[in-house]
Amino acid sequence: MPGPEDDLSLLINAAERAGDIAGQYFQRNPQIWDKGAEGPVTEADIAIDTMLRETLLGARPDYGWLSEETEDDPRRLSAETVFICDPIDGTRAFIDGQRSFAHSLSVVHRGQVTAGVVFLPMRGKLYAATRGHGATLNGQSTRVTEASTPEQATFLTTKANLTPEHWPRGVPDIGRAYRPSLAYRMSLVGEGRFDGMMTFRPTWEWDIAAGALIIEEAGGLATDSRGAPLRFNGQSAQVDGVLAGAPDVHRALVAQRA
Repeated sequence: MPGPEDDLSLLINAAERAGDIAGQYFQRNPQIWDKGAEGPVTEADIAIDTMLRETLLGARPDYGWLSEETEDDPRRLSAETVFICDPIDGTRAFIDGQRSFAHSLSVVHRGQVTAGVVFLPMRGKLYAATRGHGATLNGQSTRVTEASTPEQATFLTTKANLTPEHWPRGVPDIGRAYRPSLAYRMSLVGEGRFDGMMTFRPTWEWDIAAGALIIEEAGGLATDSRGAPLRFNGQSAQVDGVLAGAPDVHRALVAQRA
């Protein structure tokens, strides 16, 4: 059976190929379809999804498959190991010609992410991690920040997550910033550029699986919105939001939401 390092190499190669495909459509008016509440999808998303499915499952035919752009196959639920992928995280940014879209690819074994890659081809940033072996950006080790209190911290989040209904003990006094891709937000936390990120909406697994491992392997914590451990390859393919960041700040914010 392939190990996490073998899986990581496979994911990196696939992510780089995804970046090549994205570059063929970026800022060239790709065809767009509306998926309703799930947002837009472009011909680039579909082309990348097809390549990823053929490449990754071709190399690991015994793994299951979960992707934003592939109809869900319930057979994945009985697979011990599963690829969880988002061909383009930040499709709206991609359509608008912004560079902060990402390819988010991961391997999940028995509910736990073992290898993950987040690649931003237009920014030349490749984040990668395997469980127990640390996180990297373009091959260099990364660490989360050492922020110890919410007052010291800046989180990547939206205004909606800092309203009183989410904080029975009072809205925390934290700085706020924003990036359009959840995978990129999580990777920036793992890089140590920001102290944490949060979203309290139900969150698709493919948006966060790779980023969660990157944060954890960079020394941070990544949980659901209430502080419970994240588990992947669930039946709904969603988790109850995400709260992630430097350990002390993460713990303080979980307590403030209790």
